[in-house]
Amino acid sequence: MRDLELLMPAGNLEKLEYAIRYGADAVYLGVVDFSLRAMRKGQLITLDNLKQAVDLAHSLGAKAYVTINIFAFNNDIKMLEACLDRFKDANPDAFIISDFGIFNLVRKNIPNVPVHISTQTNTLNYESVKFWRDLGASRVILARELPIEDIAEIRKQVPDVELESFIHGAQCVSFSGRCLLSDYFSKGERKANHGNCSQPCRWSYRLVEETRPGEFLEINQDDRGSHILSPKDLCLVKQLPQLIDAGIDSFKVEGRTKSLYYVSAVAKTYRSAIDEVLKNPSADLEKYFYELQKVGNRGYTTGFALGDNNGESYSYNISKGLAGADFLCEFKGERKEDFFLVKIKNKMLKGDEVEIITPQEQFVAKVEAVKNSDFEDVELGNTNDDVFVKFSVSPQDFKYALVRTVGIKNL
Repeated sequence: MRDLELLMPAGNLEKLEYAIRYGADAVYLGVVDFSLRAMRKGQLITLDNLKQAVDLAHSLGAKAYVTINIFAFNNDIKMLEACLDRFKDANPDAFIISDFGIFNLVRKNIPNVPVHISTQTNTLNYESVKFWRDLGASRVILARELPIEDIAEIRKQVPDVELESFIHGAQCVSFSGRCLLSDYFSKGERKANHGNCSQPCRWSYRLVEETRPGEFLEINQDDRGSHILSPKDLCLVKQLPQLIDAGIDSFKVEGRTKSLYYVSAVAKTYRSAIDEVLKNPSADLEKYFYELQKVGNRGYTTGFALGDNNGESYSYNISKGLAGADFLCEFKGERKEDFFLVKIKNKMLKGDEVEIITPQEQFVAKVEAVKNSDFEDVELGNTNDDVFVKFSVSPQDFKYALVRTVGIKNL
C-alpha cells in the first residue's frame, strides 16, 4: 500500500501545530506577498519566522510545503530574487508554484527542494502532467474541475509523478481560482491573484436594466437578492475510496484563513476516515460526513468529482459559512484543582451539555461549574473571557482540547 497524505492548511503557527496534532501528515503555508492567501490574525508566518514554522512541522513529524503561487509581475520577480536566501534557509519539503518565472528561479537557486505544481496552473490532462514532470516537478496538484475518472486516466498515463487533489473546503467561482472580479470591484486594491481576494462571488446581487437606473430587479424570489456566483463547499469524504483507487497520493483541504477549530476538526475527521478506508475500503463513511457538518460550510457539494456538477453546486441563499455546531472554547493548558482554564469563543453556561474533542478523544460532557479569573463562582463565560471550567468528564490530554455544542443545529 502506497503512502497516503492528509495535507492541511497552516494559516499561522498555532494552526500549523493544531493541524498536525489533529492528524495532518503535512501542512502548506505561505508568506505575505508570495501566497494566494493573506492571513491577518494570530502569529502570522513571515519571512522572519518561516524557518521556525518549517522546523516546528518537522519537530512534530510532519512535512511543510511553502506556497509561492502568486501570478507574478516583474516587480514580484525582483522582490523574490532579493529574498530567495530566506526561502532556501527555511528548507521546506517542497515549494508550491504556479508561475513559470518563479519555477525557473527556484529550480536554479534552490535545486535540492522539490517543486509541486499549484492547482492554479489548471492541470486537467495527462500531457500537462507529463510536461511538468519533465520540467522537474515531483508533484502536480490537479485542477478542481477534474472528475475522478479523469484522475484515474492521468495516473495510468503518468505513474511516476505524485498527484494531489483538493477534497474539502471553499471553491472559487472562477476556473481553478483564476479570478479578476475582486480586482475590478476594488479598483485594483484587492487583487485576487496576489492573495488579497475580497470574495465578490459571495456577495448578493440584483439585476439592473441599463435604461432603468435605480430599478433593482430580483433574480429570484429571495428578498435579500441572490448569491448567483457563490459555490457550495467541496466535501469528498464519502468519495475517498474512489479517489484512492484513482491514484491520488495527497488529499488536500482548503482553508488557510479558516479558524483553528475548523482546521482541527476537519483534520481529525479526515484522518479517521482515511485510516478506516485503508483498513476497510467498503466502510460506511456517512458518520464522517455528519462530523464535517459541524464546521463552517456553505452547504456541501461533490463539485466536478462525479462528473455531474450543476446548479445544485451553488449556494443561492448564504455567502458566509454556517457551522452546524458552535465552537465554545479552547483549553489554554492550565489546570487548577478540577478546573481547566479556557478561552471562551461563544457564550457557555453552567449546566450546558457540550462535546469535547482532542487529538485522541471525542466525548460529551456537562459544564458543572464556572469560575472567573479570580476563581469566583459565576454562571457563565462570555465571549473572549478567560474562565475556569469544571466538566463532568475531563480529557486525558487537555492541552489541545476544544469544546463545541452537541449535535448539529437544524438537522
